[in-house]
Amino acid sequence: MMEQHNAIIKPSYHDRLTNEDLAPLKKQTWGSYNIFAFWMSDVHSVGGYVTAGSLFALGLSSWQVLVSLLVGIVIVQCFANLVAKPSQITSAPYPVICRTTFGVLGANIPAIIRGLIAVAWYGIQTYLASGAFLLIVLKFFPQMALYADVKQYGFAGLSYLGWLGFMVMWVLQAIVFWTGMDAIRKFIDWAGPAVYVVMLLLAVWLISKAGWSNIDLNLGGIKYSGTAALPIMINATALVVSYFSGPMLNFGDFSRYGKDYQSVKRGNFWGLPVNFLGFSLLTVVCIATTLPLYGKLITDPVEMVGHIDNTFAVVLGGLTFMIATVGINIVANFVSPAFDFSNVAPKQISWRMGGMIAAVASVFITPWNLFNNPHVIHYTLDILGSFIGPLFGILIADFYLVKKQQVSVDDLYSMDEKGAYWYRNGYNPKAIMALIPSAIIPILCVLVPAFGGLANFTWFIGMGCGLLIYWTISVRQVLPAAATAATEMP
Repeated sequence: MMEQHNAIIKPSYHDRLTNEDLAPLKKQTWGSYNIFAFWMSDVHSVGGYVTAGSLFALGLSSWQVLVSLLVGIVIVQCFANLVAKPSQITSAPYPVICRTTFGVLGANIPAIIRGLIAVAWYGIQTYLASGAFLLIVLKFFPQMALYADVKQYGFAGLSYLGWLGFMVMWVLQAIVFWTGMDAIRKFIDWAGPAVYVVMLLLAVWLISKAGWSNIDLNLGGIKYSGTAALPIMINATALVVSYFSGPMLNFGDFSRYGKDYQSVKRGNFWGLPVNFLGFSLLTVVCIATTLPLYGKLITDPVEMVGHIDNTFAVVLGGLTFMIATVGINIVANFVSPAFDFSNVAPKQISWRMGGMIAAVASVFITPWNLFNNPHVIHYTLDILGSFIGPLFGILIADFYLVKKQQVSVDDLYSMDEKGAYWYRNGYNPKAIMALIPSAIIPILCVLVPAFGGLANFTWFIGMGCGLLIYWTISVRQVLPAAATAATEMP
C-alpha cells in the first residue's frame, strides 16, 4: 500500500479513477466546530443576506417568517445529514460517491452538472464581492468614480474599475484555495465568527442611530394573515431549501473530513438551524433600520454600507461582506468543481487544477452580464438547478433504499468489470434513465408559464421524482457479500 500525504492509494486502484485528492483519507480530523464554521461561511454572504431579508418582505408577520425559516432550515439539516453519511464513512468526495449510483465512469454526469452550476455561481459571487471592494476604493479615492462608467471606460460589459475589483477578488480567492484544504478549513474557522461579530456591531450602531422604537421588523407590512398566509409560508420554506440545495448536494466534499458521523450531525445542527436563524434575525434588524435612517428599505448589504457616513464603518462593513462572500464562494463554488473536474481525468487534473479550471471559466462567462440580465440568469441557472433535486434524490435512494448503506470502498476505484460499480461499461443505465425524466419535469416548470406557480418547488419535485423513479426501476437487493464486507476504511 502506498500512502501519499493524507491519501491511501492501493496498488489495485486504477489511475483513471484515482489521485491523491480523490482517494480515501488516512485521517479524518474535522470536528463539530469545523462543520459549524463551514455552514457559517455558507450562510454569511451577500446572497444569504438578501435572501433572508426578502423573506421578511413577503408580507408575513415576523413570527410567520421565523416559522418558515425554521421549517426550511430543519429540512436542509435533515437532508444534509443524509447526504453526509456515505462520504463520511468512506472519506470519499461527492463525485466518487456518485460512482456507487451512476457507475465508475457515469459519475462524471452528476459531477460535471454540479461543476457547471458552481462555475456560474462562483463568477456571480465574485462579482458581488467586488462591489464591496469598489465601495471601499471609492470611499478613499472618489475621483476614480469616472472609471466606473461602463459606457466610457468599459470592456465586455464591465467598467475598468469593475474589472479591477473583480480580478482583485478573483486573485484573493485563488490564493486561499491554492494553499489547500487545510488552509481553507482554517480560513472558514475564523471567517464565519468574524462576520458575526462585525454584523452584530453594525446592528448595534444602526439601532443606536435609528432608535429601537422606530424599527418595524415586519418589513413591507403584513399583507397576509390566517389561512391566507399558509401558501406564502410554504413558498418561503421552499425558497430556503432551494437556496441551500447546491452546497447540500456536494456536502460530502466536506463531511468526508469529519472524524465521525456524530460530529458532522452536531456541526449541522449548530451551523444550520441555530446559525441561520441567528443570522436572519441580525439581517432583518439591519434592514429594518434603513427605513427610518435613509427613507427606504435597503436589502442589499453593500448598498446599505454605502449609505453610512462613517468611514470606519464603511471600511469595516465592506471588508466584512468581502470576507463573507469569499467564504461562501470557496466552500460552495470552488471546492465542488475542484473535485468534480478532477474526477473527469484524475491522472491529468489535480484538485487544484480542477478548481482553477472553474475559476478561469467563471471569467469567460462574464457573470456580470449573467447577473444583470434577469431572463438569462433565470433560464441558465434555473435549468441547471433543475438537475440538483433529481441528482440528490437518486443518490439518497441508491444509498439508503437500494444498497442499504453498504459501500465497497475498493470498488469505487476499480475498473474491473466484476466490480460492484461497473454496471454496464462503467455506467448505470437505471440512474441515467431516472435522471432524464426527473430533470425534464422541473425544467418544464421553469420554461412553461402555466407551471410558473411550481417554480419555487422544482427542487422538491425533482428530488421526489428522482428518488421514486430510481427506487422503482432498481433491483432491490443487497450487494453481494464480497462487496458489502468492504464498508470499512481500506
